[in-house]
Amino acid sequence: MRDFSRYRITYSIIAINAVVYLFSALFSGSIVDMNMQVLVNMGALYGPLTVLKGEWWRLFTAMFLHGGMTHILMNMVSLYIIGRGMEIYFSAKSYLSIYLFSGLLGGLASLYMHPESVGIGASGAIFGVFGALAGFFIAHRKHIGEHTRVFMKEFAVIIAINLVIGFSLPEVDVSAHVAGLTVGFFGGYLLSKDPKFIGIYSGLMVLLILAVIYYLPQLYVQRYF
Repeated sequence: MRDFSRYRITYSIIAINAVVYLFSALFSGSIVDMNMQVLVNMGALYGPLTVLKGEWWRLFTAMFLHGGMTHILMNMVSLYIIGRGMEIYFSAKSYLSIYLFSGLLGGLASLYMHPESVGIGASGAIFGVFGALAGFFIAHRKHIGEHTRVFMKEFAVIIAINLVIGFSLPEVDVSAHVAGLTVGFFGGYLLSKDPKFIGIYSGLMVLLILAVIYYLPQLYVQRYF
């Protein structure tokens, strides 16, 4: 119970993803692999619906959908490992803001790079948490001990390995990973300097999201349709 209280955000996000996965499994008739049409019906990213029909709410819902058992286990184990560290170094508001904006902007990057694919998963948001922790360590690199420096190097290797795996597997959406990582790094660096900057960070991210949403349909039509 004490462990849940300390890491309540991480465990709550994992629980929400698990519940949504169970519903998608029920509708798909399989606990191992999800039916793609079911995922679209439940809110997966799909360019013709999200961009051309203005169903932007899918940017949020897609963050809690997964394509199969391996997909959700990999994401939730990653979140379990790094999310708890996030709760040690950041406030609840900072954590949730970075997670949300990383996932949303990761989804927008995915829509631009893969206009006709179905986009799902929490990996963009999770890479945002990776980025936030990297930003934190870099912001405080002059004040951390040798043990933490070693951890930073190992942490960088983990990020690099995940990116290499992403580039080597065509079904993995690297664009969402890179966008989430970038958004998370910026937020982690800024908010580790002063949590009061959360208003500035959130405002900039909202403006960026609105700008992309405004221009994406035009670019979408010109480039692909």
